[in-house]
Amino acid sequence: MRGAQLVATVDDERRELEGGWVAITDGVVSAVGRSTDPTPVAGRVLGAGGCLVTPGLINTHHHIFQNLTRSFRPAVNGTLFEWLTTLYPRWAALDEEAVYVSAWIGLAELALGGCTTSTDHLYVHPRGGGDLISAEIRAARDVGLRFHPTRGSMSLSKKDGGLPPDSVVQDDDEILADSERLVDLHHDPAWGAMVRIALAPCSPFSVTPELMRATAELAERLDVRLHTHLAEDPDEDRFASEVFGRRTIEQFEEVGWGSDRAWVAHCIYPNDDEIVRLGKWGTGVAHCPSSNMLIGGGGIAPVPELRAAGAPVGLGCDGSASTDSASLWMEARNALLLGRLRRGPASMGARDALEIATRGSARCLGREGELGQLSPGAMGDLVCWPLDGVQFAGALSDPVEAWLRCGPLSARHTVVHGKLVVRHGTIVAPGETDMLRRHRTISARIQGV
Repeated sequence: MRGAQLVATVDDERRELEGGWVAITDGVVSAVGRSTDPTPVAGRVLGAGGCLVTPGLINTHHHIFQNLTRSFRPAVNGTLFEWLTTLYPRWAALDEEAVYVSAWIGLAELALGGCTTSTDHLYVHPRGGGDLISAEIRAARDVGLRFHPTRGSMSLSKKDGGLPPDSVVQDDDEILADSERLVDLHHDPAWGAMVRIALAPCSPFSVTPELMRATAELAERLDVRLHTHLAEDPDEDRFASEVFGRRTIEQFEEVGWGSDRAWVAHCIYPNDDEIVRLGKWGTGVAHCPSSNMLIGGGGIAPVPELRAAGAPVGLGCDGSASTDSASLWMEARNALLLGRLRRGPASMGARDALEIATRGSARCLGREGELGQLSPGAMGDLVCWPLDGVQFAGALSDPVEAWLRCGPLSARHTVVHGKLVVRHGTIVAPGETDMLRRHRTISARIQGV
């Protein structure tokens, strides 16, 4: 890639290279430079004229299957718990086809918004639905994104004091056995891996403490990461106080999750002492600004405080049924706006948001130095962002600030492991029209419309 207006490397020195270029060899960044530096001979050149080039954005929290119930009218204005109880019965109809198609569409949407690596938290496993995690891994391979699916789980149904119906929960032994099977089948620990598995009980109010402990022990034995929701809503702390006699983050520590193996979604309501403990543990936080505004109970995650404490903070879209959009550019912009709303205009700039979406997200996934930066030895994942047209007229002095202050914006090109996934604003993988048709049919069936 050459001819960029600016390459924001987000490397250890945070270099920004005017007229920059990036060389990728066998999927790995081999060199970066300015327009004045000699460029290596290339077999193929991607033009980036008029573009800001950044590392690929990394999505650290999502429920992709939920794009089948976007803007579902009976749920749109409920609290978190009301929203969940309305949608659980709809999601009980998931099967392999529904998950494959929704994942294909969701990952394509993410790629168009500059995402090169995505997690997914699939915690609904209806009986008879098939191997849902393997279905979405197939979709990720077909679209071309780097993928970190997390084997979610729920073991407490309504009859046990939880929220979901019996049809979408499993017992502890079944969950643990399938978690180990999926790690054996799909997890690649190698540098540059395209697929890695993490283990992800859904939340403190949907699984037993015994499952949380056993999952942490299994993750330690298999050397994989842990993920869950934490401190997302005031109702969660009330539940933890009534059931466990302690705050939700205290319960998190009690069941053995307070470590740098774990990253959590949302984390809107930690107190000052808990922020310090999260930083001491090295537990990562997936900041989901759009979702937090829509269904988060009115709180704003303490992102500057978490980062100052040493906790890795990354960026997440959350489920399509809560945010109804899967654009990491939008999440980065909303992280910028919420940060400034919470702590003032000097507290968050576009470079802070970019770092959260790249290096911070990579730390959450245990891939620091490998993803989230453009430096020799890192993966060849990058995005070319066009900074032209009416919406960027007059934005001449700072391409990085313009990237989030102006817009809206989609990727011109998205490159994963040295391969184009989005070219000139269009998904490269064939079959988009057919996938959209299939998605509409499945979505109508699940919504009952």
